Amino acid sequence: MKKTGLLFLLISAFIFGQQSVLDQKINAIIKDKNATVGISVLGFENGFQYGKNADKKLPMQSVFKFHIAAAVLDYVDRGKLSLDQKILLDKTNLLEDTWSPLRDKYPGGNAGVSLSEILEYTVAKSDNNGCDILLKLLGGTQKVQKFMDAKGLKGFQIKFNEAEMHKDWNAQYQNYSTASSATDVLKKFYDGKLLSKKSTDYLMKVMLSTSTGKNKLIEQLPKDTPVARKTGASGKNNAGLTGAENEIAIVTLPNGRHYAIAVFVSNSTETDVVNCKMISDISKSVWDYFNK
Repeated sequence: MKKTGLLFLLISAFIFGQQSVLDQKINAIIKDKNATVGISVLGFENGFQYGKNADKKLPMQSVFKFHIAAAVLDYVDRGKLSLDQKILLDKTNLLEDTWSPLRDKYPGGNAGVSLSEILEYTVAKSDNNGCDILLKLLGGTQKVQKFMDAKGLKGFQIKFNEAEMHKDWNAQYQNYSTASSATDVLKKFYDGKLLSKKSTDYLMKVMLSTSTGKNKLIEQLPKDTPVARKTGASGKNNAGLTGAENEIAIVTLPNGRHYAIAVFVSNSTETDVVNCKMISDISKSVWDYFNK
């Protein structure tokens, strides 16, 4: 056997061995947990792929705000919307019984707020009112679906807005993504295949400023690691079931390389602490793998 062939085999065996170690670590994390855990990891520069239940269609919850923001910025790129345009906030779009830092900032409404501020609150602070304002501007969830379909995204569906999900627990299951679809869309986004460079850079900056879910993907990563991310969570229903505890992200490594990671914890009877710890531990295991 030629030396190059032997070297290839040795490298392949090493990579396979390392992947097996990662799989063992992740299996140990999710073992005995009463939950469905979907995981996808995609190395951008080296093409590394890892999946666990990666093709299961699981509820996104607020992870879908990334997809919505991308669809809005596509409208901006095409001149149909402007980040500077003002949107009137009032009692019709600042609903009370929902997570909304935007409403807390403008409690009385009657304020004209820029589209950029609403988008930033929707993504970085996961504002539910902001989300539904964006969907109304687009003309509904079907516009987001059409945009993602046109970009060749598979394993993704959006049918209901936040207000509708609040009224019907089961509606969240119609807003689904596979974990592999989530890392796929993040790669398309990073590669500039979703939006213009200006809009890509803008949304990346917004995602890097995300303040929600600090006990999930970023909890055990080195401080100041650049992580462009979007969280999602359903809370528990009356039966103690968590529909979704999720996060997707693009992580920048110390060597300047990148990977996308998506972890969806669904239909879990574990505590919120356990669900988030699973995501945190999985994230740390993936980080350790890439830094070997």
